[in-house]
Amino acid sequence: MDHDLTLITTIASGFGLALIFGFIAERCKLPALVGYLFAGILIGPATPGFVADVSIASQLSEIGVMLLMFGVGLHFSINDLMSVKRIALPGAVIQMTISTVLGMLLANWWGWTLGEGLIFGLALSCASTVVLLKALESRGILESMNGKIAVGWLVVEDLVTVLVLVLMPPLAAILGGVTTEVTSTPLWQTISFTLLQVTGFIVLMLVVGKRLLPWILWHVAKTGSRELFTLSVVSAAIGIAYGAAILFSVSFALGAFFAGMVMRESEFSHRAAEESLPLRDAFAVLFFVSVGMLFEPSILLSKPLSVLAVVAIIVFGKSIAAMVITLVLRYPLNTALTVAASLAQIGEFSFILAGLGVSLGILPAEGMSLILAGALISIAINPLVFSIIKPFKKWVLGVSEVARQYEQRVDQFSELPMSTERKYLEGQVVLVGYGRVGKRIAKALSDSNIPYVVAEENREIVESLRKKGIPAVSGNASEPSVLIQAHIANASMLVIATPDTINIRKMAETAKALRPEIKIVVRTHNEDESKLLTTENIGEVFYGEEELASGMSKFIVGQYIPQ
Repeated sequence: MDHDLTLITTIASGFGLALIFGFIAERCKLPALVGYLFAGILIGPATPGFVADVSIASQLSEIGVMLLMFGVGLHFSINDLMSVKRIALPGAVIQMTISTVLGMLLANWWGWTLGEGLIFGLALSCASTVVLLKALESRGILESMNGKIAVGWLVVEDLVTVLVLVLMPPLAAILGGVTTEVTSTPLWQTISFTLLQVTGFIVLMLVVGKRLLPWILWHVAKTGSRELFTLSVVSAAIGIAYGAAILFSVSFALGAFFAGMVMRESEFSHRAAEESLPLRDAFAVLFFVSVGMLFEPSILLSKPLSVLAVVAIIVFGKSIAAMVITLVLRYPLNTALTVAASLAQIGEFSFILAGLGVSLGILPAEGMSLILAGALISIAINPLVFSIIKPFKKWVLGVSEVARQYEQRVDQFSELPMSTERKYLEGQVVLVGYGRVGKRIAKALSDSNIPYVVAEENREIVESLRKKGIPAVSGNASEPSVLIQAHIANASMLVIATPDTINIRKMAETAKALRPEIKIVVRTHNEDESKLLTTENIGEVFYGEEELASGMSKFIVGQYIPQ
């Protein structure tokens, strides 16, 4: 039997060691990503023993990049981004600029060129969406306002990074890298043509792909074949990414991102995400393993101060910049600390940027190793950074008068205007949450001429409601002050339309303490939670699936005609 099967040995060793060290990392309360990178280091050329094929691993990692970006596109929602645009857009751009400048200053101190410093700084400026989502999910704050702001911030970073990936090849020569073509075409024409190609691809995807891909998925789904559906999803991700690179000179990453983004428009988007998840996870593992293979562990011993400087920029420089920006934009200290902790790491996009920089000759191999070292250390300590948010907040409020002033300052949206009509202050309905369910309830109340006040965490939504003449207050309704500002003491009813079941009891306790006879209506997604809330006699509880079944049952019984 031929044992010189480099593809099989590379995949087998990569998956096997990734499983072992990923498991160890999880048991140590670290992201499995750390284990995958370590597995790559072990089978890389910089460590003794078995060495996997770097060329094959690189090609496998390209598939990993495609599927990773396809997954990002599947979960990318313009509506979610727009809901936090006031903080995410300026915050991400300013923070990336500051982080990039810090990286350039450090690189200049080492004697690197301007181009090398720019790519190095950009690689340090973008955090890992994968690591962030895992951190927020493990703490149950992914759906909170702070969680949405952090995710929106990173989505903006991802979009900026995608733009950088597109512009790097035509700018390689001017940045001190290598170019495969010798041409007399002016740089502005090259960049303009590149942007024109990218624009053409985006327009094609949004106009044609937005209709064609859902249509194809619909017809494939009609066959009833799960295998064909999975194949169509993966083919779309990889095929569009490859076609975009060949026809439009667009990176695999951008092509796959738009494939996922367009696929999201289909009613089968959730199924597409579910069906492609195992393959996406598998190749994502190989991507991180291949990145680990490029790491030179000796740099930890030969240049420990350089590694510490890189980690300092990632963990402290980026975080402090993000925290200051968030506070300047008049968001609470808790939000500022959550965003700061979210950005105190780097990951997949940093690797993609650095890898392209090395291949174009813009970034030295040493830069890649420093970025990998910074990623490994920052990802490893990120859970610790999140865990110290609460004690740090308590400490800083105790010792800093400035921090106390920031915490106590009055937000213009946290109180109802003095001009609010009296009908909204007495006998009104207090509606907590203005999401998909809250909007429908609000419309029904408006149609019935029932006065109501909205309590919503998202300041942008509150501002928008006030422009429409709808009374609204900003803040987390689990805090008594928010319900007090909504005049819960004089309200006739409290409607909790938010999926945040953790704080329902706090809201109910505040409402009943201030208005014992108030009626409370609660929404819940969880059947067990629904039973517990009903048993505790908090109020009228509506469970999503139960109400859906009830509505369908009434229709069926009413429409049934015996044969």
